[in-house]
Amino acid sequence: WALHLKNVTISLSGHYECSFATYPYGTKAAKIQLIVKAEEERHYLKKVWVNQTLEIPCLEDVTSENLSTYPLKWIVSENGRKEELVTKEPSCPAVYRNSSAMDRQRVHLGLNNALKIFPTKITDDNRVFSCHVVYHPERVQKSSTTVRVFGK
Repeated sequence: WALHLKNVTISLSGHYECSFATYPYGTKAAKIQLIVKAEEERHYLKKVWVNQTLEIPCLEDVTSENLSTYPLKWIVSENGRKEELVTKEPSCPAVYRNSSAMDRQRVHLGLNNALKIFPTKITDDNRVFSCHVVYHPERVQKSSTTVRVFGK
């Protein structure tokens, strides 16, 4: 016996019980607690030489899902400050934000919504670039990549 849930939302979180009558042993029951997480986040580290091209995949482990059908955004974090770099709605061109932390000319959205930065600067060291994909209003997948920049 199995319970199949579709279009899972946070509101489905809770305790579930399955019980059924057996003969001659009586009623059998099993309980399970379901916790639905609103966000799923993975963390990565990328190393790059100064003045090289840095390419960060949006969601590293997602190959089967087509990211172009979901809204997404790229955010850069540094010293506790967060700044939106790029937003992309399905079937629309990417919108680049004027950024004080990053040169607009250095940031581009590449294939499969990867973030491309060229040239990398020493000031990019320790910045965290996060891609947020909104599959559902209650389901967001995040991939955060910390960048380490090395000089030659």
